[in-house]
Amino acid sequence: MIGISKDSPASQKKFKEKYGLPFPLLSDQDVEVQKAWGVWKEKNMYGKKVMGTERTTVIVGAVGKIERIFPKVKVDGHVTSVLSEL
Repeated sequence: MIGISKDSPASQKKFKEKYGLPFPLLSDQDVEVQKAWGVWKEKNMYGKKVMGTERTTVIVGAVGKIERIFPKVKVDGHVTSVLSEL
C-alpha cells in the first residue's frame, strides 16, 4: 500500500506521523503520476472550475494488473469497501 499526493515530502511526513500511517507516502508535486493515472481532473470548487486530484483508490494485484478502481472516494465506509474487495 502506498499513498500519492501533490503535497511536499515535509507535509506528507507530518501527515504520516499525525495519523500513524504504516505505509509510504509519495510526493507527486508536478502531478505527472496523477495525470498518467487519470486522477488529475477539472473540479468545481464553490462555482469555480479548478484542477485538482480526484481521490481514487486503485487495487493492483500481485502481478501488477489493476484489479479494481474506486473513483471519487468518500472517507465514510471506504475502508470497509476496500477490505471486502481484498
